[in-house]
Amino acid sequence: MLFLIGHSGGAHESELWGLRADLLDAFGDSAPQIEVGTDVGASSAQLVVMMAGATVTRDTTNRAALAESNRRIFDEAAADVGRLGDQVTVVVQSNPVELAIERFAKHIPRHRLIGAAAWSDSLRLRRELAAELGLRRPCVHAEVLGQHGDHMVPLWSKISARNVPAARLREVIARSRAGRKLEDLPAEVRSVRTETLRLVNDGDVEGAYRFVNGQPADLRAAVKPFFTHFTAGRTTELATAHAVVDIMEFILGGHRSVVPAQVMVEGEIPGLSGPIAVPVLLDQTGWSEVVVPEFAKDEFAALRQAAAAITEANR
Repeated sequence: MLFLIGHSGGAHESELWGLRADLLDAFGDSAPQIEVGTDVGASSAQLVVMMAGATVTRDTTNRAALAESNRRIFDEAAADVGRLGDQVTVVVQSNPVELAIERFAKHIPRHRLIGAAAWSDSLRLRRELAAELGLRRPCVHAEVLGQHGDHMVPLWSKISARNVPAARLREVIARSRAGRKLEDLPAEVRSVRTETLRLVNDGDVEGAYRFVNGQPADLRAAVKPFFTHFTAGRTTELATAHAVVDIMEFILGGHRSVVPAQVMVEGEIPGLSGPIAVPVLLDQTGWSEVVVPEFAKDEFAALRQAAAAITEANR
């Protein structure tokens, strides 16, 4: 059974009835029973997806700035979900995802709490690299850790591509990284995002797309979602929904998979604690362990920088 839960008295309380009808029209051959309500605590849910909250606007493009708007929403939703008991698993795709993870962790065991945004970021980077290599995305392995935002941390040292000569892969990576340091990526993201939104606001959408598409792979992965958000007339709902469905399939499918995700870290990686994206082993109940890779020196430094940025944003 699928429960669609909206905020009582809000627009979603009525909109979800339309979504229910649309889902049944589109997937009537395979759709489960779909119910609509306003109290997740009154359901019998064992797997909850959190996608509510305010999103970025042309005046507010920094995810950390959403914290003031969404903190109350996260607290209310977390308390409601907490009434389901400690056997419920929660997948979070709301922003700032790190703040949502932190607030939900007050009510949900941390091993049953998973942020899907790092998987979204990783899929985006894989797509950008695959385009440069002339491959389909499943042929490329790449992970993005850290913060879902300016302080994303692409693990360049762990990128691999199926049936691609090592020299060719090194060439593509070197082209993306030429003259750049990982510690400078947050400032680069902000600069490219600002120019992209300036072009969009000036009505030069094609120029904005060309500008973003001319950036290195990691910057394309970071900034293209903003381009999509402000030109497609909606949020990046297809990409984010795809990432959530993937995470749900990993959990429900019963296969143990290592996936980058936002979780509450408690010392599994030296010097890190709190909500941050790291590789975790997923299973049928959530995640069981942090799978610590051998980080390059600049990657670990960037990860610690991301942790500090998250702590500051969540205050």
